[in-house]
Amino acid sequence: MSTRVGPRVSSEVMMATKVDPKSAKPKLDVVIPVFDPGIPEDDFELDDEEEIWPELRRAEAVRFALNLKEKLEETGKFGAVRVTPNAEANGDLYVLGRIVESNGLDVEISVDVYDISGAKWYDEDYDHEVPEKFFKSIRNKGVDPYDPVFIEAANDLVEHLDDADGTELALLKPVTEMRFGANFSEEAFSEYIREEDGEIELTGLPSEDDPMLRRIRAIWVRDQLYVDNLQQHYEAFDANMGPSYAVWQQQNQETQIALNEARVKQTTQIVGGVLLAILGVGLAVASGNSGNYGRSSGALAGAAVAGVGSAVLFSEGFKTGNETKFHANTLEELGESVDAELAPQVVEFEGETKKLTGNAAKQFAEWREFLKQIYEQEKTPEKQL
Repeated sequence: MSTRVGPRVSSEVMMATKVDPKSAKPKLDVVIPVFDPGIPEDDFELDDEEEIWPELRRAEAVRFALNLKEKLEETGKFGAVRVTPNAEANGDLYVLGRIVESNGLDVEISVDVYDISGAKWYDEDYDHEVPEKFFKSIRNKGVDPYDPVFIEAANDLVEHLDDADGTELALLKPVTEMRFGANFSEEAFSEYIREEDGEIELTGLPSEDDPMLRRIRAIWVRDQLYVDNLQQHYEAFDANMGPSYAVWQQQNQETQIALNEARVKQTTQIVGGVLLAILGVGLAVASGNSGNYGRSSGALAGAAVAGVGSAVLFSEGFKTGNETKFHANTLEELGESVDAELAPQVVEFEGETKKLTGNAAKQFAEWREFLKQIYEQEKTPEKQL
């Protein structure tokens, strides 16, 4: 039995976490904060121009995070994959997503991946165009037309994981634990980590018998259970959104195809108008009659404007048509409720209770504060030597 006490130095930590190249790499826990919806700050001015429906985008921000979570879980390469209100939850990897475009026909997301040390793994954009006949195929019933973009993003992360050094991946686990500990007691755990050039490095580890470490691990387990329970909230939100969102995807795909065709038609008309205008000028010069030219070019310009105008009116059809108004209202309400209050809940830890109120982010912050209060009340007065 070892009588060694106190922290190990960094070289010993490296030896202890060295991974056999032939053995399986550690399964890292992944945090996926709710996506950035990609709404301009002055969205009330840019909705029509940017083709962004703000309420829908906010709802999609949750749905997209869940979609990516599902695809990462399906790879079997990771530990727990959790959707969280923000990036303050604890994990080994952080996948930060932003919606660039989503209109039923085209979808594009931007993804940045960091590990718990603060090191950036990579950033990448992923896009997909839904095939025009996607919704007409019986094989696609119940399939999300956006799936390919999330599958590609998940596979990309797996490739980066496979290329990573096993020992370096294993070192992320103790960094995660020490950063979690420092969140509750900086004085007790900050000596084991240091920040250099924006990245966190291990300088040592506390003894396995350290009472503060044992205490932090107990709190860690309870914190992870809280975040696990939070998944039910997001999944229920997505389940309520699903049917109406599927209708929107199909109808808006048709809208976007019509808009694209109208734009092509407009371009053709403008190009044709320019050519005819040039020809008309030549004829006018030759004949001395410019009146007919003016009427012809005006008619062409009017036709071009009418083409786009009808397409824009069609694009509003989803929100106003009688058959889909119910689904539009559902999506509108869901988008508005993303940041609304969750049902208040009473949490308990070791005999202490607290009522949490507010939205998901506020309740999570209150939960963490509750854990800190418990830690402060019961922490060991003096560190083990």
